[in-house]
Amino acid sequence: MSNSCIPVFAHRGASAYALENTLQAFEKAMELGADGIELDIQFSKEGLPVVYHDPQLSRLVGSNKLVSDCTMEELLHFKLGKPWRRLFSSYKMPAFEAVLVWANMHQMPLNIELKSTILDNKRGLINFLQGLVLPEGSHFSSFHYELLEIVKKHRPEFETALIATKKIKWDLLADYKAADTVHMHKRYYKPRYLEACVINEKACRFYAIDGSELFLTNPHPAVIGWITDYPDKVIAVQERV
Repeated sequence: MSNSCIPVFAHRGASAYALENTLQAFEKAMELGADGIELDIQFSKEGLPVVYHDPQLSRLVGSNKLVSDCTMEELLHFKLGKPWRRLFSSYKMPAFEAVLVWANMHQMPLNIELKSTILDNKRGLINFLQGLVLPEGSHFSSFHYELLEIVKKHRPEFETALIATKKIKWDLLADYKAADTVHMHKRYYKPRYLEACVINEKACRFYAIDGSELFLTNPHPAVIGWITDYPDKVIAVQERV
C-alpha cells in the first residue's frame, strides 16, 4: 500500500502494464503500491459474477457472443488478449469469487463497477449481494443510479458511487440519496463540479488520471480517491509532495 494522502485505485488493475481485469493486473497493481482495485462485473448465463468490462466478448476473446449468454465454465476457459496475441495468451477471465478471495486475503479494497447489463438481471445482483464480505474501504460504482439503489436497499452499509454523465443534476446531487460519492472523469475537475459536491455533501473520486495532472499536488478537499491505469506514477507524484 502507498503512503499517499489520497488513495490510488488501479483502473481494471494496473492495466497499463498487464491485461485489464485479470488477476495478473491486480497482482501488478498491488506490487506497484495501489491502495485499491477498480474492476468491472458482468453476470454469466447462470447469473454468477465474472470480472469483464464489455457486454460482448469480441474485443478480447474474438467472439460475438454476449458474456450473459455463456456459462461460467465457458467464460473461464477463454484466452484473452489482442487478436495476434490471444492464441498464446496466459490471460484468463477471472470469476469474481476468485478475485474476492485474493482481495480479502490481502485486504485490498475493491471499487466494483456494476455494468449496464446488470439492469437486465437485477435478481442476479440481489443474490450477489447476499452475504458478500468485502475488504474495508470497498465500494460499488455505476453509471446507473437504479443499480446503486438496489445495493443500498439490500446492503445499506456498502458505500456507493454514481459515475457522472451529462445527465447528472449537479445542483440536486443531494437528491441522489443512494449515492454516497460521485466518480468523475478528470475533465470534470473544475470548481463548479467540485463545489457542487461540497454543497451537497458528496465526496468524489476522479478517473482517467495518468500522473501528469497539476491538481494532484494540491487536491481539492472533496477528493477521496484517484482511479488510474498508472498507480505507480500517481503515487510517485503524491509522495514527492
